[in-house]
Amino acid sequence: MVDHLFRHQYGKMVAILVKIFGPSHLATIEDALQDTFLKASLQWRQEMPHNPEAWFIAASKNRVLDLLRQIRAREQREADFPHSSVAREINEYFLDHEVEDSQLRMLFLACNPSFSRSEQICFALKTISGFSQKEIANALLEKEETIKKRLQRARQKIKAEQNSLSYPAPSQIEDHLQGVQQIIYLIFNEGFHSNRRDSLINKDLCGEALRLCKLLLSKENFRSGAIYALFALLCFNSSRLESKVSNQEIVDLKNQDRSQWYLPLIQLGRDSLMRSLADFEDRSAYHYEALIAYEHIKASSFEATDWSAILDYYQQLYKLLPHDAVLLSRASVLLQMKKFEAARQTLNQIEASKLAARAYLYEAAWAELYSADAQWEQAKEHLQKAIKSCSNQLEQDYLKKKLADINKV
Repeated sequence: MVDHLFRHQYGKMVAILVKIFGPSHLATIEDALQDTFLKASLQWRQEMPHNPEAWFIAASKNRVLDLLRQIRAREQREADFPHSSVAREINEYFLDHEVEDSQLRMLFLACNPSFSRSEQICFALKTISGFSQKEIANALLEKEETIKKRLQRARQKIKAEQNSLSYPAPSQIEDHLQGVQQIIYLIFNEGFHSNRRDSLINKDLCGEALRLCKLLLSKENFRSGAIYALFALLCFNSSRLESKVSNQEIVDLKNQDRSQWYLPLIQLGRDSLMRSLADFEDRSAYHYEALIAYEHIKASSFEATDWSAILDYYQQLYKLLPHDAVLLSRASVLLQMKKFEAARQTLNQIEASKLAARAYLYEAAWAELYSADAQWEQAKEHLQKAIKSCSNQLEQDYLKKKLADINKV
């Protein structure tokens, strides 16, 4: 209960306190919230307050006032100032629209161009989403000490650059928005294709990406076709989360129970996708990824999937995003269409090293191609390579099952 509440409130509190004190005091603010969390953990063992959320907000506000006095005393050498006026000012900052506005400003701060991409994701997950260093380390498959150092570097850069919690200048909005969208996209993908060894998905990361994207859409000035398309993509993929794993085994798209797909999210995604196409002129990689996901979603069965439409969308996507991962997806579609020679040619264009942690999918695609031609030894060889390079236990088990099926031939 305490952990859930802390996660839920943490991002709100950080955003408001940074708005009050400024980004340079971020470390102090995070310490104050940790103090409040520890206080709650100790006090609530004996008796849970009637309204835990209100208690946490009130306790955090009081800690804010303590901090404000300390900082004002240190900077202005004035230990006393009217308590009531400060309290009223802080209360106004906790109005819902102010909370959302502050969190959005923090999201733009997270895509600071001086941050590395890994620092951006860690900073966003910690300061906006309330993930602990350990949770971030688990989600990103990194050592906790590595995450700690990334966060320290980010805070140091903010302090050195004297960043303010403000929106970018109008001329810079588009560039910053692209950075914000990519952070949200990467956070979601870390959840949808979890790098954790013992689980395939991380629902917390997926849910947080959806929340941040929805927060971005709450501001009319930030809306674009790309953002609506990104939101649609997240909705479509989130709708399938419950069907991806069954009894601790991966269920591939072909065998997923489509009745488990969550209809409200599908409808929300469809509405967002239609709006991105009808109300805006911009076209992005997110548009084509969302259109591909929608083709899968709207098909009544795997066999009824319009693979030709999906292949065309991948061709359009590759023009915008010429990456080997897109070629791999295109090769997989060609395999489904039984266009084996075209699939072979596409796979030959791919450099497996550029696929990083997903290189095992490249080996699995070759195995499928050789299996289609009954070249079992070559198929087994590539499946063994895929198993060896795969870090997730559930995916390893899935590949081992395929290998066992070939061994029976």
